[in-house]
Amino acid sequence: MTPVVALVGRPNVGKSTLFNRLTRSRSALVADFPGLTRDRHYGEGRLGPLPYIVIDTGGFEPVAAEGITREMALQAEAAIAESDVVIFITDARDGLVQQDRRIAERLRRSGRMPILVVNKAEGLPSAATAEFHELGLGDPLPISAAHGDGVAAVMDLALAGFAAEPPALDESGAGRARVAIVGRPNVGKSTLVNALLGEERMIAFDAPGTTRDAIEVEFSYGGRDYLLIDTAGLRRRGKVFETVEKFSVVKTLQAIEGCHVAVLLLDGAAEIAEQDAHIAGFILEKGRALVLAVNKWDQLDEYRRAMVKRDLERKLHFLDWAQLHFISAHKRAGLGALMRSVDSAHRAAFARLPTPRLTRALRAAVERQQPPRAGNARPKMRYAHQGGHNPPVIVVHGNSLGHIQPSYRRYLEGWFRREFSLAGTPLRIEFRTSTNPYAGAREAR
Repeated sequence: MTPVVALVGRPNVGKSTLFNRLTRSRSALVADFPGLTRDRHYGEGRLGPLPYIVIDTGGFEPVAAEGITREMALQAEAAIAESDVVIFITDARDGLVQQDRRIAERLRRSGRMPILVVNKAEGLPSAATAEFHELGLGDPLPISAAHGDGVAAVMDLALAGFAAEPPALDESGAGRARVAIVGRPNVGKSTLVNALLGEERMIAFDAPGTTRDAIEVEFSYGGRDYLLIDTAGLRRRGKVFETVEKFSVVKTLQAIEGCHVAVLLLDGAAEIAEQDAHIAGFILEKGRALVLAVNKWDQLDEYRRAMVKRDLERKLHFLDWAQLHFISAHKRAGLGALMRSVDSAHRAAFARLPTPRLTRALRAAVERQQPPRAGNARPKMRYAHQGGHNPPVIVVHGNSLGHIQPSYRRYLEGWFRREFSLAGTPLRIEFRTSTNPYAGAREAR
């Protein structure tokens, strides 16, 4: 599994600055006043060949009593609980303060030995970090998140115990399909798994957060073997938090990365939420095959069903390539059709696309509609071949293909989907322009 690194510390010590450096982005807002970050913020980084997930948190006050400060503390507590490594950030300019001591004590009680770093140490003598030994968390490591000084050494230490290469996903498509059931809390994921298994294998309860970790279960359905992954809407360890998160980003990401097909389960009795679209975006970004399922369909009247269908078209329109099912996990209705779509999506993700057939399909698409001109030249596509699978990648060769418009790319994607029955999987098209080997020969004469 991808390691998870949480950044914790009191307000304004540079957690978001370090987050942006680790993720090579500007995703986290940074300003010179405390309290800017409140919710947990997730991003992806990479140390050599090893990817990792990093969590930015708001200012941590373990004894916060009420208001937004308490909510920020709960967010930080949740990040600590779901992380593999905690980086405790302090401030060399302010020195050791009482709040740092309280955070250190909380981390000791959690059983985690954090990596203690002292930020904003650029231009200061090495003695500036000496007082932080008082925290009893090992040698403090001076860094500058703004300038990058010492950050690489900290991450080398943080990820030293993890494999250089994550476990490879079976890309042959010949073995059993790994199917992840993902979605927000309380949409019926565990109930669906139980319905497919035909037994009460998972605890299913009418409250979010019942499932606390990802559970893998082997089972057979219709004569075929599968590995089901039931994911947690909330991952909690030890402490029961008073606030329930929308869904566990970490567990969802890890389940999507480790599956062949994701079943995105939606709650028909609730509004299609923005978080549903976020999960779908993760699936699309990772290139995993997808089946959409709207649960609790038996509980809805005709008006509510019409509203759900309208919301699906409006909020998840970018998933029009995925097959959609309306089911009742509790009554085990619609599960046969759902699993047939899972099989279809799995086949599409690993489809073999012969070069002659791809090239014929490409020429037929161009004959029906040529790409728009770019200045005096019109892009010319010569042939296509498969460049990968899970998801399928189609590589198109030709001239002036750098001028292909996004609308024409979508046209080709739809054409190839119909020609090769690629419903249920993302499809990526790459354009490669041929290089003229005689270019520049005239100038060389």
